[in-house]
Amino acid sequence: MASSFTRSALDHELQSIRDDVLRLGSLVEEQTERAVRALKDRDIDLARQVVAVDERVNQLRYKIEEQCLTTIARQQPAAADLRLIVASMHMAVEMERMADHAAGIGSVVIRMGHEPLLKPLIDIPRMQVTCCEMLHQAMEAYITGDVALARAVVKRDEEVDQLYNQVLRELITYMIGDPRTTPRATYLLWVAHNLERTADRVTNLCERIQFAVTGELGDLAPEEDEN
Repeated sequence: MASSFTRSALDHELQSIRDDVLRLGSLVEEQTERAVRALKDRDIDLARQVVAVDERVNQLRYKIEEQCLTTIARQQPAAADLRLIVASMHMAVEMERMADHAAGIGSVVIRMGHEPLLKPLIDIPRMQVTCCEMLHQAMEAYITGDVALARAVVKRDEEVDQLYNQVLRELITYMIGDPRTTPRATYLLWVAHNLERTADRVTNLCERIQFAVTGELGDLAPEEDEN
């Protein structure tokens, strides 16, 4: 009876950790989308909101870490349960840093003020959409323990890298052609860099998912296409 009660208590605490990790993932996804929308719409008020919400993200990260440490101390989990808790702690840190990238984009929008964009935004919104899709799928892989899905998410990082390189080449061309465009080009480079780093951090999430499910630590290489 005692062991049954302990297992029930542990399951309850693990579910609470999972729920908060999913809540954090949803919040970070929303922050990333809102930051790029603030850039597209030149909405400084929205950008300020993104920056302000970053503190809420920080608090949720600390809550998850505290939950994980408390569960380890109180329940003394082993094997897969312990791996899930450790992975969740690392994932909370990574997602808090993703939110920092979103807040960084918000800060860029605030610094730009109402200065017109150097060029129409095409690839930067595509980067944001891909990053958010990757994060959403990573959360799905986390909750289902689907390592194959995590591997597929990692593969999409290349899409974001290609878009980033395209933005970089285009903005460098602007700056070489007219050095006066350098400040406005630099703003967009900062934005693109923050999104590229966001995608990198999603791959880190997927590596922690692999660890939680299989116990394997290391890079999570995408599966090679057959034939």
